[in-house]
Amino acid sequence: MEEGPEGLQFQSFLETDARDSSGGGVNSQRGYIPDRPGKSSFWNVEYYQPYFDIDTKTVFRRCYLTLIPKANYISNHLSPADLYGPFWTLTTLIFSLFVFSSLASSIAAYLSDPGAASPTNPIEYDFGLLSTAFGLVYAYGLGIPILLWLGLRYLGVGEWSIVETVALWGYGQFVWIPVSLLCVIPVPILRWVLVGLAFLLSGYFLIVNTWPILATADQKAVRLVAIFLVLLHAALALCFKVLFFSYYAVKEIGPKDPIPDPGPTARAF
Repeated sequence: MEEGPEGLQFQSFLETDARDSSGGGVNSQRGYIPDRPGKSSFWNVEYYQPYFDIDTKTVFRRCYLTLIPKANYISNHLSPADLYGPFWTLTTLIFSLFVFSSLASSIAAYLSDPGAASPTNPIEYDFGLLSTAFGLVYAYGLGIPILLWLGLRYLGVGEWSIVETVALWGYGQFVWIPVSLLCVIPVPILRWVLVGLAFLLSGYFLIVNTWPILATADQKAVRLVAIFLVLLHAALALCFKVLFFSYYAVKEIGPKDPIPDPGPTARAF
């Protein structure tokens, strides 16, 4: 506070204005919006911004905790729920399936005929697998939780939000990323074991965290949804194995693959 020549007093409100003008403290100075959507419209990008405001350390922690499946994952580890982690988990899985499947194909082709690959005769990759992975992963990781949430809302079960449902399904697919890397090993029986373990681990994670919600439904038929989810998850695991990890050398390593190779190619399906 300063006093001017004629007794006038001057006081600075800059710090107060910067801190309180938007009601958000330090975050307001940085241009952040509140922790949860306020009055922004559902159709505006600003409405979804808080769900992507999360640090990388928290995302990694939420990912690896899915490898130790326990109940109450939403309340203990997913509060508040985010969409940033599930988006990158599913997107990383898509590229992992394509890249490691292509690598497995190259290894299988080399083991089958070491002289086949050359600068004049390069190995051709099936880029159609990328679009297949895109549709399969996003349809399951985003479409299924949204449909599940809508179905439960229709039946009067509203214990969780759509963001929590999508986040649970997205993080639940993290286990397939390291499995896709390990499935590069050209041993068919090992690939089946890895896919089976991933199916059991991720399936148990989803069911143990979904069942408490389903159990609150009045209609007993709603509990059959759990069986449908298990069957759907099993179909996803089988699609991963057949579409992306059925490459092996002509001379197989280890026990014979349960799905035989119908032709001379190195891809067995």
